[in-house]
Amino acid sequence: MKPTFVLSLILSFFILASCDKKSKIEKAVEEIPATIKVDRFEKAFFETAPNDLPKLKQEYPFFFPPGNEDAVWLEKMQHSQWRELYNEVEKQYANFDGKTAEIEDLFKHIIFYFPQTKIPKVYTVISEMDYHNKVIYTGDMLIISLELYLGSKHRFYEFPTYLTQNFTSSQILPDIAASFAQTKVTPPSDLTFLSQMIYNGKQLYLKDLLLPEFADADKIGYSQEQLAWCQENESYIWRYFIENNLLYDSDQKLMSRFISPAPFSKFYLEIDNESPGRVGTWIGWQIARSYMENNKVSLNDFLKKDAKEIFEKSKYKPKK
Repeated sequence: MKPTFVLSLILSFFILASCDKKSKIEKAVEEIPATIKVDRFEKAFFETAPNDLPKLKQEYPFFFPPGNEDAVWLEKMQHSQWRELYNEVEKQYANFDGKTAEIEDLFKHIIFYFPQTKIPKVYTVISEMDYHNKVIYTGDMLIISLELYLGSKHRFYEFPTYLTQNFTSSQILPDIAASFAQTKVTPPSDLTFLSQMIYNGKQLYLKDLLLPEFADADKIGYSQEQLAWCQENESYIWRYFIENNLLYDSDQKLMSRFISPAPFSKFYLEIDNESPGRVGTWIGWQIARSYMENNKVSLNDFLKKDAKEIFEKSKYKPKK
């Protein structure tokens, strides 16, 4: 038997074994009963006749906070710019069936890993372009602001590119997963850079489980070029963190430099403009992955462990 043929057999075995393991999880996920119903509040609002506003308020009381007179809502219903925005949303999302099926699949994965999770009531809305709250998940309710998913170059957006690159339809599911993950990962009790990296890395690791078919770039909200930069410079990033004694540093400027969304990361070097923002978050993700690959621990236990233990037992080594 030729060596190349033997090698092919071995590779085929491992590929089939991997697919079989995946199919067992996915088969179990598929069998989970979960039905998502999406309530299109923006349709109800902008297609309601002014005289029927009281009925709308009675049906959706949580979208009409006290303190605003009816005149405020009537003006919004008929305002040309708000109606233009609604028309733009309708052009792209008149039929939401595809996204509804994707959300349903996501919640099947969520229930597989967190069986106590209840299916939330899902609402789509047109809000105030608050990019900090594109998706809000409360447990019982999931609210998706569709005006922030019209495409990265939409004429209505006057935001920096590092934000609008994720104002796309493909980011709805990762944003939902992120909003859910925040409810499962407890913020660290200390403010060290390592704790912040691991805190964000845990959330991205949950996306690995909840969005198995999604590319890494979509999970973290990078372009393919930004992801490639991190992969190619992983060893350099890590060496910079170590040589500058940043891991246990509590300087909160490190958050804006390496954790929070930003046009680029701030090494204060010539490479800054080449880098994407959030490289510390990306490194935290790799540490979380390494920990789970090298330790037999349940998902719930992993989410509870502190950053120092995860780091020390992760056996993380950046790829050169």
